Amino acid sequence: MPKYQSRNFKKQYDLGQYAPLYRNSILSHLKNSRPPADRMAPFRLDFGPVSFGVARHFGFCKGVENAIEVAYETLTRYPDRRVFMISELIHNSFVNADLQARGLRFLKTAKGQQLIPWTELRPDDVVITPAFGATLEDQAALRAQGVDLQQWNATCRFVENVWFRARELGEQGYTIIVHGKFRHEETLATLSHSRQHAPTIVVKDMAEAQQLGEMMLGQRPMDDFAEIFAGKHSHGFDPEKDLERVAVVNQTTMLATETADISDYFRTVMIERFGEADIDHHVANTRDTLCYATKNNQSATQRLLEEPADLAIVIGGRNSSNTSHLVELCEQKLPTFFIASERDILSRYELLHYDFRQHKEQVVRNYLPSDRPVRILLTSGASCPDAIVERVLTRLLEFFDLTRKPEEVIRSSIVLAS
Repeated sequence: MPKYQSRNFKKQYDLGQYAPLYRNSILSHLKNSRPPADRMAPFRLDFGPVSFGVARHFGFCKGVENAIEVAYETLTRYPDRRVFMISELIHNSFVNADLQARGLRFLKTAKGQQLIPWTELRPDDVVITPAFGATLEDQAALRAQGVDLQQWNATCRFVENVWFRARELGEQGYTIIVHGKFRHEETLATLSHSRQHAPTIVVKDMAEAQQLGEMMLGQRPMDDFAEIFAGKHSHGFDPEKDLERVAVVNQTTMLATETADISDYFRTVMIERFGEADIDHHVANTRDTLCYATKNNQSATQRLLEEPADLAIVIGGRNSSNTSHLVELCEQKLPTFFIASERDILSRYELLHYDFRQHKEQVVRNYLPSDRPVRILLTSGASCPDAIVERVLTRLLEFFDLTRKPEEVIRSSIVLAS
């Protein structure tokens, strides 16, 4: 069985054609500079009255970049055909809006609401699978309309890797525990693929994992299962017999450290139940399913947080899972503000912060210290273009009388990294 499915789609260019939106940025040059011995060491940009620590790894991952390239290439190659995508390409409103302005149409919302009925599709329509992948049910609906699924498949290869690993583990007799947000497109796709080969259940976080573990150990009534995990498992899932051998995989945008902690937790549960002698029979090692790009962004953010600072700004789409986890990491250390772009920086004194837990925006006043040089940490989610990060940086610089020019600061930072 191949590790990844093949693709017939051949990209003829990269995002350089769309540089103003994506790559035509100083920060892109900075990010592409030769890394130092400490590959997670942040960039340091000192402008005098304000300085920035920028995460060594931030913004677009290869999976997102590939999906965007596929979308733009398809729109360019087929100007006379209708071009659709199953749902949002990525969780970034600017990218999605730009593609829609060029003619792309979404079949479903990010929350799964059908916008265009499957029956309206024709065999000559182009339908792109987004980076998150697609459920088997959606794939079947498209095939029923004669749509070619393979040619325009932009599913992230790391998402596919989780699916194939879940299949392998299921064939070995393991039940699959998916660490993810149940309503997220990627988790729904992973559940759909995994349950074809194994009993599968979704846990949102360590709290839900512990609730499940307590049932496995007889410390919580098994009757609680139906209420806590209603709809979050494969059909016919039997917690009495399906939790004797488990393997943890994840929605690739979740905190990698939490996925590892959840896997370790179930290992301790199984040791308590069955002893340590045959523990690998009861808990599979699934560290190889963790997305390297997500891990790198999160590790770089953790390294960034070692820098002294007054505040952190995290940039990304409101509904971006991986961005919200970067916010969580930063909040543990210092005041943190979640913004979508430079437009959320209203002035020197006001900023529009998104509270992802409450799902609401709030205006924060006096977010920048006024009595000393300001130190800001900056990072962004995997669906945020570098150009937006740079516009945030540029917007913040407007509030200070700089003693060093931006080009000079960037050049010196590249030299330090080389």
